[in-house]
Amino acid sequence: MDRRSVVSIFAVVALAGCVSLPAPLLSECSQGGVPPIEISNDGRTASTTFDVLSYNIEGLAWPARGKRGGSLREIAARLADLRRSDKAPDIVMVQEMFSRTAVRSMTNIGYANVVTGPARTQQKILPAVRPMPSPYNRRKGETGFHLVNSGLAIFSRFPITYTTSEPYGIHRCAGFDCLSNKGMLSARIAIPNVPIAIDLINTHLNSQGASRVAPARHLQAHGLQVAELGSFITRNGNADAAMILGGDFNMKGSPERFRQFENVSDRMMLVHEWCARQRLFCDVQMSWDGNAPWMDTQDLQLFRSPHNTILVPIRVQAMFDGSKGNPKLSDHDGLLVTYRLTWNVNASETRKIDAVPADVCATR
Repeated sequence: MDRRSVVSIFAVVALAGCVSLPAPLLSECSQGGVPPIEISNDGRTASTTFDVLSYNIEGLAWPARGKRGGSLREIAARLADLRRSDKAPDIVMVQEMFSRTAVRSMTNIGYANVVTGPARTQQKILPAVRPMPSPYNRRKGETGFHLVNSGLAIFSRFPITYTTSEPYGIHRCAGFDCLSNKGMLSARIAIPNVPIAIDLINTHLNSQGASRVAPARHLQAHGLQVAELGSFITRNGNADAAMILGGDFNMKGSPERFRQFENVSDRMMLVHEWCARQRLFCDVQMSWDGNAPWMDTQDLQLFRSPHNTILVPIRVQAMFDGSKGNPKLSDHDGLLVTYRLTWNVNASETRKIDAVPADVCATR
């Protein structure tokens, strides 16, 4: 390892030692009142809407990135302003919340419920897939220990009734991605007066060229992490809850990565794919090229409905994408999806999953 690499790693270690993910912040009540519930004309079904923002905030510290403080503080300030005017996304899933500035900025945006993880030193609990084959390229970060946390966080206007996280594990990564304890973070959301819970899963998979290792190696690492993600979904998803999977999947332009991912997404639908094929029912407020817009981005959301319930995206748009009044503040755009959840009123009383009654929050 050359002198420059040694100096860079020691600098990152010094910074990482000063940064930790915040403790969970949980509230029993919805923030900003109870969302409206619509009853169908025949009185048989009810529905509500909510939105989810997935955003890689590029919260890396020097020497990986420099001069990110101003943009990170502006991201937080804009989200906080939206919160105060009750126009912010109901749920925000963040990736790359690594640096001290990123953590301090994002944890002050005004959401009553915040969960994070995995932490830098968190160990695996679930059974693991096989590790990457040796020899490990230590000059490219495959050292066997992590310098920063996973960078994952979920912010929610609605109560979080359950949360857990799991790292992908040592030597289940490739290249410089191994310096982060990447993994998966889940949160179960209870919307007041809605009998169906929402299981959210946030993740950040191994990068491609940015990992600085051969394509065959980072493709293999991606496959191992996809297998871990599938196990995590199986163990932590509730069959009676709706599910939304989001994050930075690092599959842009890679048919091979998408093929690996098909095993995980077997019962889930890509928002991009649904909205591209159901344009009458989904308002696409983004510029999409070609017939497969999901191949043109790293940032995706997928969704799954439980039995006798319908969860579908009805609007998809970008935030922080450089458009007028929407400055680009990261190397990613934010992906904002509005969902409609519809359930059978007759079955609602028997299918309450961590439901929160409206009057609990109304009295506080």
